[in-house]
Amino acid sequence: MTFHSMWAELLPIGRDSASGGYRRYAWTGADADCRTWFQEQAEARGLTYEVDRNGNQWAWLGDPAAGNAVVTGSHLDSVPDGGAFDGPLGVVSSFAALDELRSRNARFTKPLAIVNFGDEEGARFGLACVGSRLTAGQLTIEQAHRLTDGDGITLPRAMEAAGYDPDTIGADPERLARIGAFVELHVEQGRALDLSGDRVGIAGAIWPHGRWRFDFRGEANHAGTTRLADRRDPMLSYAETVLAARREAELAGAVATFGKIVVEPNGVNAIPSLVRGWLDSRAADQERLDTVVGGIEKAARAYAEAHGVDLDIVRESFTPVVEFDHALRDELARILGKDTDPGLKVPVLGTGAGHDAGILSGSIPTAMLFVRNPTGVSHSPAEHAAEDDCVAGVTALADVLEGLACR
Repeated sequence: MTFHSMWAELLPIGRDSASGGYRRYAWTGADADCRTWFQEQAEARGLTYEVDRNGNQWAWLGDPAAGNAVVTGSHLDSVPDGGAFDGPLGVVSSFAALDELRSRNARFTKPLAIVNFGDEEGARFGLACVGSRLTAGQLTIEQAHRLTDGDGITLPRAMEAAGYDPDTIGADPERLARIGAFVELHVEQGRALDLSGDRVGIAGAIWPHGRWRFDFRGEANHAGTTRLADRRDPMLSYAETVLAARREAELAGAVATFGKIVVEPNGVNAIPSLVRGWLDSRAADQERLDTVVGGIEKAARAYAEAHGVDLDIVRESFTPVVEFDHALRDELARILGKDTDPGLKVPVLGTGAGHDAGILSGSIPTAMLFVRNPTGVSHSPAEHAAEDDCVAGVTALADVLEGLACR
């Protein structure tokens, strides 16, 4: 099966006809269809298929118990109305790379696995990388049980409804101990490769990043009869905070985004009693991130006080800077650079996006490959990678897996 045919099979699953974007949320029907697709791909290749205690899917070539396995893969879920490439490109490319290695008659000396990590995007329960966080012990059982979607359904209930046993979730050190290296291929979420003219790059580090919830609490009242001077309107404080976030990010050379908001009572003719907004902020280093978030919090509290509004700020998640394993990164550079002009090097890129490879980096050696994205757009239906660049990514991944698992 070719890359093109696999991609065509996966493409319609979870796609919204109106927006053109994807709604593949964890433990929903679209997610189940993606999981069925993964299992079928594994079984069609004679791989040993299994689902781990946290709902992550695995397809094994060789004996998993042998240890020092080389693992590749990514995720199949999406953000709301997301693009086709973020996550699925890595999974499809992994199966295609294995096919390429078999066509080369590669002789594997280590077990090889392809993985689909569950709930990477966090679109349903508000926390990214749930499957890999649980596996690495970065999300406790108690914390996982408290995760709730917008309809009040908890993660355990959602897993159970999808046919999985939520009583088994938790850290999985035995599985991680079997893995010698994890390499994740991903569409680039930016334009660095397009600007440099390269089809494939290597990740150097992931910026520190986090999510903060801002709860502005005022007083609901009639929009037509309440004097402006008598209002305690939390929307004003929130709006000013959004502008402050942009200003602080620009000053620090970082990024800050309020991309989700909940308003109560959410009536056209009612002054809100509550405006809840979520801040996502990322920077190249911890000092700059602290400066940005600290500046936003200071401004938000000043605006809240000025409008007679109460404010609570809660940090919901945080990931420190991730330096990918230097030895593995250098090995990828050596493998991919061996047939190129000595004066040319495979580009090494930093990224502001979080990934399962970043979560696992504290437990096992991890690395990432990026495939060129000509527009730099991601988390949008406009996300794109040309097919010849995708095929170049498959070849690069196959070369890397051959270098790591066939020597």
